[in-house]
Amino acid sequence: MLSNWDYFMQEKHSKLRKRCRKGIPHSLRPRAWQFLCGAQALQDKHKVLYQSLTEQPGDPKCLDDIKKDLHRQFPQHEMFCSENGVGQQELFLVLKAFSVLDPEVGYCQAQAPLAAFLLMHMPTEQAFWCLVSVCHKYLNGYYSHGMQQIQIDGDILFGLLKKVAPQVYRHLKRQKIEPVLYMTEWFLCAYTRTLPWSTVLRVWDMFLFEGVKVLFKVGLVLLKGSLQPRLKRCPTMYETLEAIRQPPPGLLEEEALVQHMLRLKLTEEDFQKEHSRQVAKRQKRLQH
Repeated sequence: MLSNWDYFMQEKHSKLRKRCRKGIPHSLRPRAWQFLCGAQALQDKHKVLYQSLTEQPGDPKCLDDIKKDLHRQFPQHEMFCSENGVGQQELFLVLKAFSVLDPEVGYCQAQAPLAAFLLMHMPTEQAFWCLVSVCHKYLNGYYSHGMQQIQIDGDILFGLLKKVAPQVYRHLKRQKIEPVLYMTEWFLCAYTRTLPWSTVLRVWDMFLFEGVKVLFKVGLVLLKGSLQPRLKRCPTMYETLEAIRQPPPGLLEEEALVQHMLRLKLTEEDFQKEHSRQVAKRQKRLQH
């Protein structure tokens, strides 16, 4: 598939989706991710850009913020556990290069776990282009000032929850729990700080092929699976948020989570309709 990529993307799209949902073999995953998200095409097009970005001075404030966050990324992982070790140095370069490439966004704290996660699977230049692709193509607008896009997507998630798990939807609405209270880290970090390792890898296999709707499906499964069996034990906002933060362990196992996602009765039209509805609602609010 990788050696005939364009053919499979154009002619065998559904077969490729099936393979991604089944899970990409470990040995092929780094290369497959680069093809899936378009990072390989970007790197081929801009062969020396990464090197030149790392050599530029960069915004001192961005660089200072990046340095402060380096030790917080997966501190138990051998790549990032030692201060000024190779892993932290590479992470700094990738995040610095992004901040120079996109000065409007600069650096956002939630990008660090994404970059670190990618560096665990591939060399720095490839990780950089994957980060660029994810931030610009998949999570576009998530890291801009004001974070409007993440708020809209939180409302879309909540709207879809009404269709998927009406009891859970009513419970959250009754307790006035805003989506940004539980979904912000999920979406900003694409679950790299939420799910067990093997499950994150499976989610990313699908996410890089199918796009941001995979993040919504994971969120819906987590909300439904965490709250539906425990509604009577969540009389206040405190218990409800605790239940969301601590889903039943079985729910987080890779095969269980993927199967729950695939069983969700949501169509492409449902996503589009809810997106249009929430954008219109937000525009109406802004006019008033």
